[in-house]
Amino acid sequence: MALGNDLVSARSLHSTPLVFGTGAAIGVLGGMIGLGGAEFRLPLLIGLFGFAALSAVILNKAMSLVVVLVALPARLAAVSASELAAHWPVALNLLAGSLLGAWTGAAWAVRMRGSTLYKVLAALMVLMAAALLVTHSTSPGTLALPLWARVPSGGVAGFGIGVVAAIMGVAGGELLIPTIVLLFGVDIKTAGSLSLLVSLPTMLVAFARYSRDGSFAVLGASLRFTMVMAAGSVAGAVLGGLLLGVFPELVLIPALVVVLLVSAVKLARHD
Repeated sequence: MALGNDLVSARSLHSTPLVFGTGAAIGVLGGMIGLGGAEFRLPLLIGLFGFAALSAVILNKAMSLVVVLVALPARLAAVSASELAAHWPVALNLLAGSLLGAWTGAAWAVRMRGSTLYKVLAALMVLMAAALLVTHSTSPGTLALPLWARVPSGGVAGFGIGVVAAIMGVAGGELLIPTIVLLFGVDIKTAGSLSLLVSLPTMLVAFARYSRDGSFAVLGASLRFTMVMAAGSVAGAVLGGLLLGVFPELVLIPALVVVLLVSAVKLARHD
C-alpha cells in the first residue's frame, strides 16, 4: 500500500512540549497499573495528533518497542534469571503462536480499508477495557489443564495475542500476563517479566512486516515526533511506577476502563 492521504500526519502542527507531555501522561497512567500505556496512546495519536489509523498503529508500535526495551532490564533485575529460565517452556509455547499472529495481524492491518481498521481498533479497545477490568478486579486462578491441552491452548492464545498486539501497535502485556497466570500457573510477578520476553520478539516480527509496506514511511517522516513522545512515555512510566498504589484501584481501574470505552466509540465513528 502506498503512502497516501489517509497516512498523512499532522506532526508539524504540534509543539514538542505537547508531544512530550502527552507521552508522559500516558506513561503515568500505564505505570500506575503496571503497563506501558500503549492502548491509551493509540486513540490520542488519532484524535489529538491527527494521524490516520494505520499511521497511528505503526507509530504506536515503534513507541511501544522503545518502552519495552527500556523496561526490560529493570524488570529482569526484579526477577532472577534462574527463575525465568525455569519457565522457558512457557515463553516458547506462547511465542510459537504469537510470532505467527504478529505477522498475520500486521498483514491484515496493511490490507484493511481505513474505515474498516478504525472499527477493528474500536472493537479491540473494548477488548482491552474488558481485560483491564477483569485482570484488576479478580484474582486469576489456574485452569490446571493437562499438558496435551495446555500446549495447543498456549499456542492459540499466543496467536490471538500476537494478532491483537500487531493491529493495535501495543506490547500485549494486558493479555499476556493473565494468560500466563491462567494457563501455566505462574505467579503474577514472574508472569510480568515473561510477558516482556514474549512481547519483544513478537513486536519485532510485526515491525518487520510493517516495514515491507509503503505505509511504514510514516515512521521516518515522523521520527522526531515518535522519539519525543516515546521519551515522555518512558519518563511518565517511571513516575507512574512510583505512584503505584497511591490511587486506589477501585477508582483508577473503572476510570481507565471508561477512557478506553469512550475512545472506542470515537474510533468507531471516525471516517
